[in-house]
Amino acid sequence: MLQVEQILHSRYQLQRQLGNNGVRQTWLATDLQPSAPENSQVIVKLLAFGGNVQWDDLKLFEREAQILQHLNHPRIPQYIDYFCIDDHALWFGLVQKYIPGESLKERLAQRQRFTEKQVRKIAVEVLKILTMLHELNPAVLHRDIKPSNLIWGEDNHIYLVDFGAVQDKAAKEGVTFTIVGTYGYAPMEQYGGRSVPASDLYALGASLIHLLTGTPPAELPQCDLRIQFADRVSISPSFANWLEKLTQPAPEKRFMTARQALESLKSGSIVHQSEKKNGVTLAHQTRNNSGCGINNTKEQVPDEILGWNWGAFLMPWLWLWSNKVWIGLLCFFPSIGWIMTIILGAKANEWAWKSRRWRSIQHFKEHQRGWAIAGVLIGAPFSIILWTAAIVFLITSFL
Repeated sequence: MLQVEQILHSRYQLQRQLGNNGVRQTWLATDLQPSAPENSQVIVKLLAFGGNVQWDDLKLFEREAQILQHLNHPRIPQYIDYFCIDDHALWFGLVQKYIPGESLKERLAQRQRFTEKQVRKIAVEVLKILTMLHELNPAVLHRDIKPSNLIWGEDNHIYLVDFGAVQDKAAKEGVTFTIVGTYGYAPMEQYGGRSVPASDLYALGASLIHLLTGTPPAELPQCDLRIQFADRVSISPSFANWLEKLTQPAPEKRFMTARQALESLKSGSIVHQSEKKNGVTLAHQTRNNSGCGINNTKEQVPDEILGWNWGAFLMPWLWLWSNKVWIGLLCFFPSIGWIMTIILGAKANEWAWKSRRWRSIQHFKEHQRGWAIAGVLIGAPFSIILWTAAIVFLITSFL
């Protein structure tokens, strides 16, 4: 029986038990030989071999230690040690760096409701982690993404923890497998031992839906195996479409890679896979949310295009016509013209995206880049001349 203050492996002093699922125990501990003072707090995961613990449990535990030892990502708790002790029972221990913060499950238990902006941030950070894992050779699949395994750190970043179900290669035909994952979050193919990168994407989508609705995905209604959530949340249609694609029952209808899902989320576009209709293969279609209207508050503007717009600031009287931002006409009114010019500089990218239809984010960026160059080469010198003339006029008027 493990106890508080007990020292394991002559190094790790147990402080507080964090979890116990009958097979594994998780403890917060103090490292008595830390590499640095700030690394003195660690997480010790323990597996007692024997009793209810089967060989498959031990294989998963050893695989987790082996894979974590070779992972290096700032949002995955750093591997520290792996040990075995024989004290009346055979214990296997895995030690990782402690990440101060709260799991998303704990925040849900506190009745926190997550906004679309918060959920987008979580999605972006987790997709960046999955992009790294899935692009390793061989690919590393987490296979158990859910709110309890996502930590909102004190540094305001999201961490992916608990690689106890990790797989570092595809299952081979004829080889036995252990069913892993959590009901409601794991996709159907995972229960058949056919985990693919898109399986992690499904689990992420189900977790995000849980955050938005406050209801576990297993308790939400389904239609044709699709999670029905849109009527329970107030989010932009583009984000709802993105979540629906992420949680398609058939893996081939989801995003194929975490990188593709991330690019789609940032751009606000959904790429539809080629489909056959009446024997004819339809081309890929891309849908974005530009031109949705300046007063539309539901559609999310892609993060990639947000920021200061020098073209609108330096040449507002010309910029507004090609970008169809008619509110910019206020810059022609002498009493509020300069105020409107400053507002245009700050809000122009958002308003321009919503005011007219753009082929893509790249198209939008190229257009605004052209205006920025024109603003620097033409607008700035012209403005300097006007300011100089105005100052000279004022000086001469008072002399």
